[in-house]
Amino acid sequence: MEKTVWGISIRMNSTNPKNPKALVLTGYGLNCDYETDYALKLAGAQSERIHINELIATETAGTKISIEDYHILVLGGGFSWADDHGAGVLMASKLRQHLGDQIEQFIEDGKLIFGICNGFQCLVNLGLLPAFEYHYNKRWLALTYNDSGNFIDTWINLKINSESPCVFTKGMASIELPVRHGEGKLYAADEDVDRLFVNNQVVLQYADENGDEARGQWPFNPNGSLKDIAGICDPSGRIFGLMPHPEAFNHYTNHPDWTRKREVMSRQGNFKIAEEGEGIRIFRNAVEYVKDSFGYS
Repeated sequence: MEKTVWGISIRMNSTNPKNPKALVLTGYGLNCDYETDYALKLAGAQSERIHINELIATETAGTKISIEDYHILVLGGGFSWADDHGAGVLMASKLRQHLGDQIEQFIEDGKLIFGICNGFQCLVNLGLLPAFEYHYNKRWLALTYNDSGNFIDTWINLKINSESPCVFTKGMASIELPVRHGEGKLYAADEDVDRLFVNNQVVLQYADENGDEARGQWPFNPNGSLKDIAGICDPSGRIFGLMPHPEAFNHYTNHPDWTRKREVMSRQGNFKIAEEGEGIRIFRNAVEYVKDSFGYS
């Protein structure tokens, strides 16, 4: 299947029954579901946008929908329940109350959970991250208000920990992605922050223009997150949460400097530009992991 985007023909593999299945939650203020669904399809997944109430309901139009039928569960960005009582708090409560057992089984089955921005906040509130010693029901840290007190919308450099078990960032050393949040500062007790690093559960850190740790400096660290932490995983590397938005870098023209970069490349005699945005690599790593783990050809 091919789809034309910005006049460019892109092969979409999502209709292939041999491809892993991904579920992208929608509803109640989650507003990045279309981009996330699109990114997963570009990466080769059979992706579906499903409203949270459809999962909770016993039957939907005569057909039962269950997360057990999927391999990748994605909680995307937005402002679920308007971030009332805190970012991701009410969504976490609803998921724990109605789908807690199914999510625990999903994890035991070796499947993947991905939380982006508001989804990351939800995973933290659920206790699925950082899940020290595989305890998935205890809250260890918080994602709280940016030091600036303002919503931030910008592009940032990220340093990727090559020693992390995170399957989503395999083979990656750095990436540039957009952030857009008001509550992205990771905060925890010093011993728990240290524990994240000792366990290599820190996957991403905000970095400066040279790729070095931002060391808390604005604007490289956009929210004041402790130790520049931008994303973490559970001990298995199969549950991953981050504040930046990889789905928002699905095409090279998403980047604010794309015209300059294209001109530089053309002046160097390179007229072949990779159309796909760097953020898709994170989704493709997830799809490839599922293929390898669940016997997809």
